[in-house]
Amino acid sequence: MPDGQYTFRDRDTGSSEKVAKPRQELKVTTAKNIEDIMRVTSIRAAGYMAEQDCPYEEEFDGNDFCATHMIGWVNGEPVACLRLRYFGGFAKMERVAVRSSHRKSKIAFKMIRAGIEHCTRKGFTKIIGHARDELIPLYRLFGFRVEEDARSLVFSDYSYTEMVRETELPANAITLETDPYALIRPEGDWDREGILEVSVDRTAATPGSGFAMAAE
Repeated sequence: MPDGQYTFRDRDTGSSEKVAKPRQELKVTTAKNIEDIMRVTSIRAAGYMAEQDCPYEEEFDGNDFCATHMIGWVNGEPVACLRLRYFGGFAKMERVAVRSSHRKSKIAFKMIRAGIEHCTRKGFTKIIGHARDELIPLYRLFGFRVEEDARSLVFSDYSYTEMVRETELPANAITLETDPYALIRPEGDWDREGILEVSVDRTAATPGSGFAMAAE
């Protein structure tokens, strides 16, 4: 499993001593604003459209605004992304992309694990994905499996196989008993106080004819 750590010979001195390359700072975040979506769009365009010659309308398929997007960062640079969508009883992981310059780093592994954690935290014990056939061994590393009745499909000129991952809910899964303030925090930041909680210190407004109908 690549880890982004390399050794090399000191070419200036001719020494055979191996020198460790500085450790990269890896981080995964959830897309929160339009700038984050632009980052995701750029990464996917570079990978799927430029490298695989995928048509625009096939890559940007109308599902991006009903999904959660995760961004993988290396030393502060956005280099990877994935998309999560949710259905009754299961979540779907898709559109995983890593810029070619960072495919030897560990960012893909960190990002996929973060995606799995995000889904299970939201209460999904089953995650499915359509893996390109040559990448099936990669997704097996994360607990995905090809079941006996797995379906194959072809789209955008590549062959894919359905894979499934099942697990138990974590102790901190979001449920009906979860703190209501946590439910109105930004996606993925359920453990950190959100901006709406600051408004608790303000005096509650008295309803009147000038107020719009709203619910949180």
